[in-house]
Amino acid sequence: MSTPKILVETAGPVTTITINRPETKNALDNEAAHGLAAALKAFEADAQARVAVLTGAGGAFCAGADLKELGGGTDYFPWAGSDEGPLRAPLSKPVIAAIEGHACAGGLGVALYCDIRIVDETATFGVFSRRWGVPMSDGTTVRLPRVIGQGRAMDMLLTGRAVGADEAIAIGLATRKVARGTTRTEAEKLAAQIAGFPPIAMTSDRQSAYESFDRDQAAAIRREMDLSLAARRQESQDGAARFAKGEGRHGQFKK
Repeated sequence: MSTPKILVETAGPVTTITINRPETKNALDNEAAHGLAAALKAFEADAQARVAVLTGAGGAFCAGADLKELGGGTDYFPWAGSDEGPLRAPLSKPVIAAIEGHACAGGLGVALYCDIRIVDETATFGVFSRRWGVPMSDGTTVRLPRVIGQGRAMDMLLTGRAVGADEAIAIGLATRKVARGTTRTEAEKLAAQIAGFPPIAMTSDRQSAYESFDRDQAAAIRREMDLSLAARRQESQDGAARFAKGEGRHGQFKK
């Protein structure tokens, strides 16, 4: 019986998806890429699932496309540009990346697909496929400039250089740095915290942030207003009433 290339575990509202090809630093062959797409689609469709954690097995996140498969004559399908690609468009719910080791080439694209990137000291980002003539087809050229700015993105895209954890934090590529070997644990803790918030307001704010890139400021603000209506009508009054009774004062929340 073959070992699954994508593992899925659930703990209440948190779904953890693990790329399970440690012998290749979790490079995705076509089978694994389709498996990742299926896992993300299932998370999206599960009404009980609120937040996902995406990680890799064996101390690496994802080394991109499986170049041995590609070198053997098998073409890989675009992970972002094709209808069946795992990175085609953001989901309607948050995804947190727990990154140890390499998140390079297409693996950088997988990391950029996530909303939050948690790293430890071993994390390394880079467009390492530059030296092999393999282009990005995973959304990296679109998402990287939006995350770290055009100038820094061009430096990474054109040189293929490695970016370590501390630099990644400094330029906004990574969100949080945690103790070595704890990225999954910390990501799952954060996922549980986010899953505990009223969901309509949280998801509408997230959607507004993503959609603002494609609109001028006035249109983006109008869209924010439209997206906020459901939360204002369904969650805001209850939340305000809880605050009025003393909950959450001075930035404190009930555990």
